[in-house]
Amino acid sequence: MFDDRLIVAMDVPNVLDGLELAKTLGDSVNFYKIGLGMLTGGGLALANELKQEHGKRIFLDMKFFDIGATVEAAVRGVAQFDLDFLTVHGDPHVVRAAREGAAGSDMKILAVTILTSLDRDDLDASCIKAGDIADLVRERAGIALTNGADGVIASPQEAALIRAMPEAAGKLIVTPGVRPAGAALGDQKRVTTPAQAVANGADHVVVGRPIWQAANPKAAAQSILAELASPQAKAPNL
Repeated sequence: MFDDRLIVAMDVPNVLDGLELAKTLGDSVNFYKIGLGMLTGGGLALANELKQEHGKRIFLDMKFFDIGATVEAAVRGVAQFDLDFLTVHGDPHVVRAAREGAAGSDMKILAVTILTSLDRDDLDASCIKAGDIADLVRERAGIALTNGADGVIASPQEAALIRAMPEAAGKLIVTPGVRPAGAALGDQKRVTTPAQAVANGADHVVVGRPIWQAANPKAAAQSILAELASPQAKAPNL
């Protein structure tokens, strides 16, 4: 029985490295995230091969943002690959267009709230309105969900706030910015451990470098899976 709560981010250079990582992790991991950085390295081909030939679930993390017609067309193109999750930015017109593009498919549209690599200083530098990040994430999540998103991407620190929202009932919360205790933070700023992310209400945790950069990636993944199965990872009853 697979524990699909763990999504491994394949932030590796190309298809060959991605296939080698999947081979190394074997049956321990059933869900992979392929992001924009892999696009020119054959990311779509890798996604399709892992899905169709290896039976893996795939989260395509493209974070689409454009005018509505372009987003709709892009999402419709991705939907033909029968992937599981796709990200778009959480702006209302983007989410509505993505929903149209995904019509007739089982692919879930996940809306990005505020990137987990950003803090308040970063938002100020980008002329984002004043306010606490957690409040802004909750506001953006509510807007995205009411405009048709199947779920949201948010840091694990804000997962509990989102899970408590009426709009989040039956919706997915997927959390990057997850680091095992003692792991380097890298470029992430709003983080928790895997167990805490799930306890906060996350349905899935995304972990990349702490797994694929580990001396033993399979052991690293299995350690996170064991943490997710621990009593500390018990999700709240909301």
